Amino acid sequence: MFDSQTPGSQRFDALFRDSDDPWHFKTRWYEARKRALTLACLPAARYAHGFEPGCANGELSAELAQRCDRLLVSDISQRAVELARARLADVPHATVVQAQLPRDWPDASFDLIVISELGYFLDAQSLDGLADLARASLRPGGTVLACHWRRPIQGCALDGDSVHSRLSLRMNLTVLTELREADITLHVWSDDARSVAQREGFDL
Repeated sequence: MFDSQTPGSQRFDALFRDSDDPWHFKTRWYEARKRALTLACLPAARYAHGFEPGCANGELSAELAQRCDRLLVSDISQRAVELARARLADVPHATVVQAQLPRDWPDASFDLIVISELGYFLDAQSLDGLADLARASLRPGGTVLACHWRRPIQGCALDGDSVHSRLSLRMNLTVLTELREADITLHVWSDDARSVAQREGFDL
């Protein structure tokens, strides 16, 4: 299973030792707005089983939990896991685990997978492996949403656009939503190509 002393774990543990909120998820309007966009772009009102890898301190997780009957979230950092568990302490249907991805991808199926600000911390081969696992564990009609920073990140070989291009190619799902701004890129994929209106039974 997961070795908490791997270099990746140490990198993120160091960030969370300095701050419980190293990316200012709790205080920046940019982050609050990005969460709102993420939730608004989900094509279904509710999901039976969601998964959010790379949950950090659980701010997005807490809002995803309101849309899921069950929610599994994970992070490589033990400190982040502790913070996310505290954030979700009053959400009995949410589970937080420590995991290094793609190696520790859960043995489960999901109808919602949210990959937010995670992909560029992986190398290309690991990202491809994560995409393959996401596709294999996605239930029929399920949703994959990814959202990433578009600008260069020191120490990361991939940027947000590259991450989304690789995810789209590997998963080979229909693009339901494609949003690009100066700062972020957001995509929603599914094997159900129907629009939200069509899913709602609109006479189109």
